[in-house]
Amino acid sequence: MNRPAVYAGSFDPVTNGHLDIIRRARAIFGEVIVLVMPNANKQPMFRETERVALLREALRAEEGVRIEKAHGLLADYLKKNDLRVLVRGLRGSADIEAEFVNAHYNKMFYPRVETVFLPCRPEYAFLSSSAVREAFSYGADIGEMVPPCVKTALKKKKKA
Repeated sequence: MNRPAVYAGSFDPVTNGHLDIIRRARAIFGEVIVLVMPNANKQPMFRETERVALLREALRAEEGVRIEKAHGLLADYLKKNDLRVLVRGLRGSADIEAEFVNAHYNKMFYPRVETVFLPCRPEYAFLSSSAVREAFSYGADIGEMVPPCVKTALKKKKKA
């Protein structure tokens, strides 16, 4: 039985790097669930419903991609839905240690899960949602960093 891979994150906001990992994971696994989850260590710019809507807009033409949201432990969501593959993107050595720790805990809480790491493309090595938010706050053009719907949403946030 084929099961989709899960790519979880806060996606605040979704970046072109995220989209690249989603598309590459879908090419490997056939289907990807993009799971929007809160991050207790971050104060989000976009509400959860906005992040889900932005992902749906950015990926509307993509087959084999579902957008969902969840709260609590990622391992609990995976277990409840009998999902066994978790995809994580790695931008560089700074991500490796944290992602290995997360993979260990997910495996500890749900032994059936396997974490698959995809290295980012070089052009996305330094791209993060927090960098997008900061650059935008200083008036930088972030058009190469995010899908058009995110650029529009950021402009609307700035006006509000």
